[in-house]
Amino acid sequence: MPVEITWWGHATCTVEDSNVRVLTDPLFARRLAHLRRRRGALPPPGAPRADVALVSHLHADHLHVPSLMRLAAGTRLLVPRGARRAVPGLRRLAHLRVSEVAPGDETPVGDIVVRAVPARHDGRRLPFGPHRSPALGYVIAGEARTYFAGDTGLFEDMAKEVGPVEVALLPVGGWGPYLGEGHLDAGRAAQALEQLAPRSAVPVHYGTYWPIGMDAVRPHEFHAPGEEFVRLAARHAPAVAVHRLGHGESVRLEVAR
Repeated sequence: MPVEITWWGHATCTVEDSNVRVLTDPLFARRLAHLRRRRGALPPPGAPRADVALVSHLHADHLHVPSLMRLAAGTRLLVPRGARRAVPGLRRLAHLRVSEVAPGDETPVGDIVVRAVPARHDGRRLPFGPHRSPALGYVIAGEARTYFAGDTGLFEDMAKEVGPVEVALLPVGGWGPYLGEGHLDAGRAAQALEQLAPRSAVPVHYGTYWPIGMDAVRPHEFHAPGEEFVRLAARHAPAVAVHRLGHGESVRLEVAR
């Protein structure tokens, strides 16, 4: 059975594996604070449909409560440990089955198992305050093992922590002209691809949101990361098939372990 990946923009993807729909970091807003969606139409009404949604960390462009409100009643939602204490808005999601997870935790959903893995990123909701939650990636294990990295920097034990995977959804950019610590740009994502050695990869987390009024500030950081990742991946990991999707586009991957 093939695995289908749909990229809705930013870090939001649908992974369909073993008749289970997994939604990553749901963000369906036209505008978020000072950020505006600059590329790709808003996802269609069916995009929030999922059996389980995964939140990688507490930053508002990854844990967006209004977008989570659009999930159907009974949808499972996995969030980092401590999220409900740090984000009071999660209390509004009484229609969802919310579970807090930490690295190493495994959650069965239908015929797949979702395993939380470490990420190297600031997991706090705000850049200050007492509440800390781990930033996570997730490995979705069904017909394939698909790694959703969330936000992360490159780290030495990445391949060991993540384990063997067939598909990698890797961030290659961001939402502003400069990437802070704990992020992958196209070059570092290509190095991560070399470590992970999946069969296929999809670049995400670029070319969707940009600060209002900053169109002329380093615009290549908005437009170029996807193509740059394709070019650098061919150098660092030539055996990996890289699928650069447009917003709302899907790829079906025949994966045999």
